[in-house]
Amino acid sequence: MNKGILIIGAGGVGRVVVHKAVQNLDTFKKITLASRTLSRCEQLKKEVNGKIDIDRVDADNVEELIALIEKVKPFMVLNIALPYQDLTVMEACLRTGVHYLDTANYEHPDTAKFEYKEQWAYDERYKKAGIMGLLGSGFDPGVTNVFCAYLQKHYFDEIETIDILDCNAGDHGYPFATNFNPEINLREVSAKGRYWENGEWKETEPLEIKMVWDYPQIGKKDSYLMYHEEMESLVKHIKGLKRIRFFMTFGESYLTHMRCLENVGMLRIDEIEVDGCKVVPLHVLKALLPDPSTLGERTKGKTNIGVVAKGLKDGKKRKVYIYNVCDHQEAFKETGAQAVSYTTGVPAMIGAKLMVEKIWMREGVWNMEQFDPDPFMEELNKQGLPWVIEEL
Repeated sequence: MNKGILIIGAGGVGRVVVHKAVQNLDTFKKITLASRTLSRCEQLKKEVNGKIDIDRVDADNVEELIALIEKVKPFMVLNIALPYQDLTVMEACLRTGVHYLDTANYEHPDTAKFEYKEQWAYDERYKKAGIMGLLGSGFDPGVTNVFCAYLQKHYFDEIETIDILDCNAGDHGYPFATNFNPEINLREVSAKGRYWENGEWKETEPLEIKMVWDYPQIGKKDSYLMYHEEMESLVKHIKGLKRIRFFMTFGESYLTHMRCLENVGMLRIDEIEVDGCKVVPLHVLKALLPDPSTLGERTKGKTNIGVVAKGLKDGKKRKVYIYNVCDHQEAFKETGAQAVSYTTGVPAMIGAKLMVEKIWMREGVWNMEQFDPDPFMEELNKQGLPWVIEEL
């Protein structure tokens, strides 16, 4: 049986996926890593003592992707590239009859908006091709979706409200840097907020709504309402849901820098002309900021990402908090990446593991919460992301 995987993307998250896949060679019999930057692949191959094959590919080019997939002949492709490239990789998988997984939903490069519509549109074609696409197998989206499914299965008859809470209390020592791709991060944070309540989406100004939450092992942090993609699928699949929101923590220094950059136009994603050259301001900023994949060694502190759900069980009201705490330095010791990359890369590997082992396997395109959460939850505890559940 073919148990080979092709990993596309050798940034911080790709680094974690490679290290964790190599730790699970009893499942993944052959691992191939490909990236536009071959030197990153070569470095990772050295780190895992040559236990992977490597190649080069441009994930924007469908024909190149098809040629690579036909060469490697994997069971599945793990798309750990940019969200802009989801559709090209999905198309290449469709045309080669190979299963697909990603960690974040599609975002158009010219529009600061992400949604599942164009990926869900592949569902019938994937079914006809007899292949599976698993969307959003990161942490949020990903683990947070599975947390919700687990709560729905074991703790509630009906979940009425969900708050997804994402705290990164890490300190990298720079005046300003982002913990994952700056272009994606800054577009996401500067966008208008959205939440779902009573059957409709409600929009807010960017970071307009703030609450303070006491995060276990971290403490009280300012948390801001944002739109995040997992909400789009959860409103379809969590029965009885009346409201869902997403909150993320930001320090004042980060927000001050970001607002200043936005005010002077550095977050613009349209082209401008400078001395006869056309440039995108956000691309220039990305080139100036520290590469997130280099932050691991200097980042200290912890992340805490979880879900607070309220609802009914046996006719009685109930409130439950489920979360994971990840230490930046411990993540770096194991994989050479900080906790933000670790908490995305480990779930990507777990999703692939469950697909290769045929534990999660259905034809078509699926979100994480549509599968039995129990096997995934067991793997989180085994693979380095143990979770805690508390009654509130």
